[in-house]
Amino acid sequence: MALLRIHRFPDGILAKEAEKVKEIDGKTAALLNNMADTMYSANGIGLAANQVGVLERVIVVDVGRENDRGKELFKIINPEIIEAEGSQITEEGCLSVVDYTAEVTRASRVLVKGWTLDHKEIEIEAENLAAVCLQHEIDHLDGTLFIDHLSRLKREMYRKRLKKLGDIPDPDPSKSNVPNI
Repeated sequence: MALLRIHRFPDGILAKEAEKVKEIDGKTAALLNNMADTMYSANGIGLAANQVGVLERVIVVDVGRENDRGKELFKIINPEIIEAEGSQITEEGCLSVVDYTAEVTRASRVLVKGWTLDHKEIEIEAENLAAVCLQHEIDHLDGTLFIDHLSRLKREMYRKRLKKLGDIPDPDPSKSNVPNI
């Protein structure tokens, strides 16, 4: 198990688009395993490779109950949303956006296609929190943060808050009931 450093806004790597994985190999498996360990260690429910400084299109997602961690873990290579419908507004947080949550409008149901470590193509139909998490992580792979969905005023308020804080402390996930995606 290796815990990876989670890059935080305004780190430039978070704004870069990740490249498709061309070959699924041991390196891909190690990255996904380390990402899952890092996500769990940080009390997150999703993590994209950009967030740990790797520009490859891979994500890990687990929206299962806290005491069932790992049972609903998805490790997805080259994920893409092929269908989206409905609309929901949810409060989102992010492991790369310190101590900040906001309401974001997303599709309420998505169909995501991707690949497993076993070289099998998969389709995942997700609703509610799972749909939000998948959209959030795939946004990361496209270089988009949840705060990019907010008004310019709200983004600027967050930037000013970061400047004011200077040295930003690690967020304490126990103080919030909003999942860090």
